[in-house]
Amino acid sequence: MDTQVRTPQAVFMQPQRLIVPLFQRPYVWNKENQWEPLWGDVTRVADRLLADPTAHHQPHFLGAVVFQQLQNPVGSLQARTVIDGQQRLTTLQILLDALHAELVAAGAMQPALRLEALITNPHAFCVNPEDRFKVWPTNRDRPAFNCVMGAEPPVDYEGLDHSGARLVEAHQYFAERAREWLQLNGPEEVAVRSEKLEHSVRELLQMVVIDLTADENAQEIFETLNARGAHLTAADLIKNFIFQRLMEAGEDVEAAYESHWKDFETGFWETEVSFGRLKYSRSSILMNHWLISRTGDEIVAREVFSRFKRYADHEAAVPMSDVVAEVHRAGVVYRSFIEGASASNPIDRLQLFAYRTSVLESEVFKPVVLWLLDPEQDEIPQGQLLKALEVLESWLVRRMLVRAVTNAYNQIAAELVTQLRKGERERAGDVLEGFLAGQTVNSRYWPDDEEVAQELANLVAYRRLRRGRLRMVLEAVEDYRRGWHGIAEGLGGERVARGKYHIEHVMPRKWQVNWPLSSDTSEQDRERLLHTVGNLTLLTGKLNSKVSNSAWPSKRIALTEHDVLKLNSDLLSSAGETWTEQQIRTRTQSVTAAILAIWPVPEGHKSEFSRAEDRPREKVDVAALLGAGLIEPGATLWARRKAKSDRTATVLPDGRIDVDGTAFQTPSGAARQISGKSENGWWYFLVDPASRRSLSDLFHEYVDQTSADVDEAEATDDEDEDEDQPIEGAAE
Repeated sequence: MDTQVRTPQAVFMQPQRLIVPLFQRPYVWNKENQWEPLWGDVTRVADRLLADPTAHHQPHFLGAVVFQQLQNPVGSLQARTVIDGQQRLTTLQILLDALHAELVAAGAMQPALRLEALITNPHAFCVNPEDRFKVWPTNRDRPAFNCVMGAEPPVDYEGLDHSGARLVEAHQYFAERAREWLQLNGPEEVAVRSEKLEHSVRELLQMVVIDLTADENAQEIFETLNARGAHLTAADLIKNFIFQRLMEAGEDVEAAYESHWKDFETGFWETEVSFGRLKYSRSSILMNHWLISRTGDEIVAREVFSRFKRYADHEAAVPMSDVVAEVHRAGVVYRSFIEGASASNPIDRLQLFAYRTSVLESEVFKPVVLWLLDPEQDEIPQGQLLKALEVLESWLVRRMLVRAVTNAYNQIAAELVTQLRKGERERAGDVLEGFLAGQTVNSRYWPDDEEVAQELANLVAYRRLRRGRLRMVLEAVEDYRRGWHGIAEGLGGERVARGKYHIEHVMPRKWQVNWPLSSDTSEQDRERLLHTVGNLTLLTGKLNSKVSNSAWPSKRIALTEHDVLKLNSDLLSSAGETWTEQQIRTRTQSVTAAILAIWPVPEGHKSEFSRAEDRPREKVDVAALLGAGLIEPGATLWARRKAKSDRTATVLPDGRIDVDGTAFQTPSGAARQISGKSENGWWYFLVDPASRRSLSDLFHEYVDQTSADVDEAEATDDEDEDEDQPIEGAAE
């Protein structure tokens, strides 16, 4: 390994090709973060040189690059692989070429010729057309790179075939800045300014160049350099590791890339999605889940790359070419599962499972799905596959309904994979059922019928459960009423549309005008019963707004004339001329019976876990979120509503919220200060404007983790939906 500090003159002068492997990331530098700072560095050096040409000027350091030598026939054009620093090298070539074009346009031919030697190789060394360029970028960038680098000056950027490409935009940016700088003091100084600018970019910029021999471990160097904080995802590191190994093995890396990796660089896989409290590219999450499905280990995000290396080197027992093919096939399964969550009717049982678990935010159980659907293993008998899905779904839904803790779910998902790997694959459903039915501690047990029924009898579900989850349960009951029982298809047609209906209170929340109290019912009892499952149904948005606070006779007529759901036809047949508290209790029992049938437990199952009758109530505040590590002191909060989207607040170490120097005890107080009117601060403040993640989301995560008995209305806008708040859990 040879390490030297070199200028662009030293790096680019000799005839050579610096080849960026196709498996590296495409060009991603941009104006704000890289082009402008680089141009500022260049002009600062040039200005110093212009002000005092005879002084010794310190060069500007640009960072490090790593090359690895390739074996070349004697007399051929020397070639090296770019292991690290391809963004920097590609940008330098774009900068040099753009400056060359402007020097030619300004008539500064001598400086232009000196730069030309750093951009193109002499014809005597060129066998193929691509040999012309000193740097050969990754395949996704080659068309735009060839287009703009091959354009004759003056360059007509709008007329180029790839005018919207980032590399073309970079070339245009540097050309325009160079033209402005050269002409800054008028035409009479263009010649001298041309000399100083050309000299600055050629001799007064520096890079550390690490030059590896053909047999040195390039991957180890790459990992060490990128440990310094460069923003590379786990998928990026894994990709480089895979293709470095394929190159070492003499495999056709271009064919492997096209067949097995190219898809991972599309928008679906590069989209960042929330996973726990942070956001990761979907491809990185796949790598995490795939490794868990293969190993049964609990693997946190920061360990994904190192665990992949260990798996590939010591556990896979197949060559890297097979590993990357297996990852590709797993990606096909994974994508199909994710997209199945938003599929339209008709849907199969796997797609329904995908939808329901997405509403439950049970991302961590995707490794179990990958194991069940693993294309490298024997197909699981259909009956056992369906049983596995139904067992896991029942366990998740029942725990959600009794508001059991979720803080051990990562560990449980890994353990489920371990149990499945130990058992017989053709009995996967039985294995899952036996394992989950045998759990007895709070973080793992499977609630039995008695506990779920007791919980739902008095649960103010509209206040205690997230709206999307509650909607999903009512959708399932509607399907059940249509005849969808287990694997039996309903005789009444397709399943209900998912995520489309509003949750409606039959006896409305604003009952005082049209629903007088009876002599044997207290106001407190009515307020509680209003939010139980027996008083909740599904309606279209239009019908919901039409009948919302109407008296029962008006509601009954509207439902009779305009609604088609079985939930509501059953409601009408049981209610008759009145809708009373006792009828709510009776319907709660009926809905509960359907829920227990939709998500059954093994016959005779008793959870053997005793929950205290009265759980202590907890008032969740921002300080609780700080204590749980869900938010950090000093975090910025953004106002949700468009009219105030430029306003922010700051979380203080004691949980108060600062707005313009005034500290507020509650999110709602801080929100009122910004809005000028009463607001639910949990809903109002966003912790991430890009993803629309709010304080309310952190509230719900805290409740899921701790099983705190709280009033969910504290963290939910009391209006069902509004223009700034899409329906939670709606299919995308």
